[in-house]
Amino acid sequence: MKFTKMHGLGNDFVIMAGEDLEGTDPGKAALMLCDRHMGIGADGLLLFYRDSSAPVTMRLYNSDGSEAEMCGNGLRCLAKYLFDRKIVEGISFDVKTGAGILTVTVHPSRGIAQEIEVNMGYPRLKRQEIPVEGPGEDRCMDERLQVGDRIYRITAVNMGNPHCIIFPENYDALRLREEGRAIEEHPFFPRKTNVEFVKVHSPSLLEVKVWERGAGETLACGTGACASLVASHLTGRSGRSAEVRLPGGSLHIEWTDRGDIVMRGPAVEVFQGKLHKKMRASLKKG
Repeated sequence: MKFTKMHGLGNDFVIMAGEDLEGTDPGKAALMLCDRHMGIGADGLLLFYRDSSAPVTMRLYNSDGSEAEMCGNGLRCLAKYLFDRKIVEGISFDVKTGAGILTVTVHPSRGIAQEIEVNMGYPRLKRQEIPVEGPGEDRCMDERLQVGDRIYRITAVNMGNPHCIIFPENYDALRLREEGRAIEEHPFFPRKTNVEFVKVHSPSLLEVKVWERGAGETLACGTGACASLVASHLTGRSGRSAEVRLPGGSLHIEWTDRGDIVMRGPAVEVFQGKLHKKMRASLKKG
């Protein structure tokens, strides 16, 4: 079984052809392969399949074994993987995800993908679409939420997966692991949630710390960067376009006049390898 390790701004993935794991539980495979001590180490296991409705289907399993609907950094990595290996034709192509069919455009240099632009689709803002508790047709904007003994003002956005965006008064004093986990698992979010803490430097520059549902603290989150821009604009803190700085680097996000979100950023291949026969046997048993 061959694999490739890639990352988008430090948000890292093990990429494999889905057919190579046929007959195994992909969630259990993710637990083994993503383990940073006993496995390859990654935030997620990214599987791709040939599909009749799009050139490729992407499925992503978090390091805790749960399946994610969508991942912007993972999608950029997969786009680079497909382009560099000439599995797809052209610099622009569709990928089927749990959030629908999305279009990616590769910006290559000397035949190798450097940056990838992704049309992330339209943000979903109704409570029932995210989902969060409350009247289904309403939005959750700058709303009070009590988590333990803390009170947060939250804005909820779905970018193919749920996000809770917070603009803390003291960004530098965050206890990300403690606060992120508590919010992720709060019953207000019936399917749990990703959490972004945002510091607004200017209308065109945001800084974001990420707690990802199913993965924990990560260096970047593409859908989270998109959701942060949407929430910042809706609450009057930013324009429709901004650089979003994450611990692993920056993405450029634009909420176009058409209403869709365009994300642009890098993807990097780290190494390739083959699974040891003992690991392959463990996956089959899993």
